[in-house]
Amino acid sequence: MADVAIISGSTSDSAITEKVKKVLDENRVSYDAQVISAHRDPDKLDAYIKKSGVKVFIAIAGLSAALPGVIASKTDKPVIGVPVSGTLNGLDALLAIAQMPKGVPVACVGVDNGENAAWLAIRILKLQ
Repeated sequence: MADVAIISGSTSDSAITEKVKKVLDENRVSYDAQVISAHRDPDKLDAYIKKSGVKVFIAIAGLSAALPGVIASKTDKPVIGVPVSGTLNGLDALLAIAQMPKGVPVACVGVDNGENAAWLAIRILKLQ
């Protein structure tokens, strides 16, 4: 069973996913990488979260960046959001991830900073 789930909202986020995977590989952390859109595939996302036995979720999303928040609303496990640059240089995605309502926390790293998401996941895993 993987320790970390890497979920991106689109195949266009693959460059960021690769950054996450590289750090996790170098540190021998197991992961499962999926492309599941919170908007286009909500049932698939819900099923994946429910069946997943991972300890940490990394969610990569641009534009409205709903993916990290949707995941956080469906699990009590840590969720790390990675905003993706696109429109507004990623500011829209960054704000969407950082401005979550009380009780639905999402850690947010810098725009396109998949490496820091992986490093944060590793630190979270070390707490166990």
